[in-house]
Amino acid sequence: MIFTIFMVNVYLCGMIKRRLEDEITRLTKQFPAVAVLGPRQVGKTTLAKKIAKQQKKGAVYLDVEKPTDQLKLSDAEAYLQSKKDKCVVLDEVQYMPGLFSILRPLIDEKKKPGRFILTGSASPALVKGVSESLAGRIAYTELPPIGFTELPKSISMQRHWFRGGFPDALTAKTDALSRNWLDNFIKSYVERDLNQLFHITFSTPLVRNFWQMLAYNNGAVLNAENYARALAVTNPTVHKYLDYLEGAYLIRRLHPWFANVNKRLVKSPKIYIRDSGLLHRLAGITDMDELKGNVLIGASWEGYVIEQIAQAKPETLSMFFYRTHNGAEVDLVLIKKNKPCAVIEIKTSAAATPSRGFYECQGDLKPAKSFIISPAGETYPDNKGSIHCSLKYFILTELSKI
Repeated sequence: MIFTIFMVNVYLCGMIKRRLEDEITRLTKQFPAVAVLGPRQVGKTTLAKKIAKQQKKGAVYLDVEKPTDQLKLSDAEAYLQSKKDKCVVLDEVQYMPGLFSILRPLIDEKKKPGRFILTGSASPALVKGVSESLAGRIAYTELPPIGFTELPKSISMQRHWFRGGFPDALTAKTDALSRNWLDNFIKSYVERDLNQLFHITFSTPLVRNFWQMLAYNNGAVLNAENYARALAVTNPTVHKYLDYLEGAYLIRRLHPWFANVNKRLVKSPKIYIRDSGLLHRLAGITDMDELKGNVLIGASWEGYVIEQIAQAKPETLSMFFYRTHNGAEVDLVLIKKNKPCAVIEIKTSAAATPSRGFYECQGDLKPAKSFIISPAGETYPDNKGSIHCSLKYFILTELSKI
């Protein structure tokens, strides 16, 4: 029975084509090295192997976390030089940060595209020992959990919202198996992975408590002093832990937009747990019915919408929020060429009416378009010109027009 469930999960995961695949393939034809970054267990290795195998020159795979492959790299320069005519995949490269300094002369000696595909679960900027710049030699990409636009027809948006986008959690046969996978993922990150990813020692209880606090305050404006007081640590410690959680691709900082507006505005970022499945497990929410009756449902939906838009938007758009000191707020502001081009209010009910503050913010920002996004419902404009629509309609129909 367990084997059958496992095979179903493998089949479903294999059927989900990642949006990033074509982009990485294109980059391997332009750059000597391509880095695929993202949280652990998100599918980076599977994708990197698939793309490497498509290279006509042949491929070599090395798991930098594996002792036998570490042994092969004991003289990394000589070993990699011997594979100069192949595409070499270096998986979880942060475990040997010294490889970055070795890759530079190898690439300069033979600057041909598609020589290396690197994967990593930590931002290189935060990994000790990564001081060598590969600028002009490497393209960085981020592979997030499976997004809304990547879902097969057999997986509903509601299931995706509740379970999140990690392949094993999303495709699990039952909610109980999904919860079990997510619980173990959280336990692994708290007790082992963060320490190993960044080569520093984190306090296990502190990481767990802080991560859970962020979940219960999902989408709240950061008040580092409150967290520091609750955790009995200093403000710099709070910011350090935020940096590393962000560097592990687990949280998102959404910064406020305040350029060229003559008002007193909130200038601290909002903090979101990026994967909605992780959010629900950290908050102890066991199923969709429980979420619907939980005070966190609004923050959960808001974070889910923001993450899906972040994955689907073109690179020309940047994301911010906007809030004045008197409480007027817009959940999401899309910026293009340093100008607000769309504002978005995120609601859990299609019948919800935006606050007066939302329209006040429209007056401040003067965007070309405004939207109220809910899980489902008809698409229609209200009497103030804002378009009420579902997330699906917005992403598939409107986002590309902004």
